[in-house]
Amino acid sequence: MNEKNQTLVNEIVLLGFQNLHNFKIPLFSLFLLIYIMTVWENVLIIVLVSSSRNLQSPMYFFLQQLSLSDLLASTNIIPTLLQTVKNEGTTISFFDCITQLYFFGGSESFECFLLAVMSYDRYVAICIPLSYTSIMSHRVCVTLILISLVLGFGITMISVYLVGTLQFCDQNTINHFFCDFFPLLELSCSDTFLVQLEVMIVTIPVVICPFILITVSYMCIAHAILKIVSNTGRQKAFSTCSSHLTVVSIFYGTLIAIYVVPPRNQSQTISKVLSLLYTILIPVINPVIYSLRNKDMNDALKKL
Repeated sequence: MNEKNQTLVNEIVLLGFQNLHNFKIPLFSLFLLIYIMTVWENVLIIVLVSSSRNLQSPMYFFLQQLSLSDLLASTNIIPTLLQTVKNEGTTISFFDCITQLYFFGGSESFECFLLAVMSYDRYVAICIPLSYTSIMSHRVCVTLILISLVLGFGITMISVYLVGTLQFCDQNTINHFFCDFFPLLELSCSDTFLVQLEVMIVTIPVVICPFILITVSYMCIAHAILKIVSNTGRQKAFSTCSSHLTVVSIFYGTLIAIYVVPPRNQSQTISKVLSLLYTILIPVINPVIYSLRNKDMNDALKKL
């Protein structure tokens, strides 16, 4: 960072949830319990997929990567959240704030691409079942994950670098429980037009393109399911997609509510509550949605 672009702010104050003195202990206990459950559930899925021979298909390989992404996202955010609840606010260095923003943006961007890859996997499994093994080989699956990782964290690095080049002069207080993008931009005393423009452009390959791919995949899947004659066959085909469709709906629903709707039209309280759903609820319910409705996963758990 050039000397003329160096920030004058060395620390960022996160206010967290103010005026909740009477609920401090219950909230801290609840968030800690959710974090413990998130770690336990996602580590369990990672171990099950790695150790069970019955879970060596592309679908479970992608599910394992989703658990790794959720584990990274929750570990990046929840410890800071616990500090803000315990101390009614917390202070972190500017470097730690930028680092948190990077890993948050990278993990969520990776998840956008990963959900698109998972929808393509379901499309091939249902619409082109005879060629599924050859199309979704292990080499192809690993390549798709590596591309998603490079794109997710590479594109995020550009956005975070641009944020790091901004001037932060006097204000250093964020009314949030972690270093999110828009609250951090509001602190800057520089012109943030180019940064916001870059983020709007980045939204196209990171959010819109994967969403279009998911939508087209499920339109093809729905068309294929309707052609199945037997009710049992329809139910079996639909059951392989319902869990993923539920996760996609929750993920993109909260994503649109927070980042597509202009932040100024939301109150700070609503924004923080939506962020809680996005950063805490999704990582803990993803394993539940997949594992409770999956016979192979339950069988592997019983064997373990």
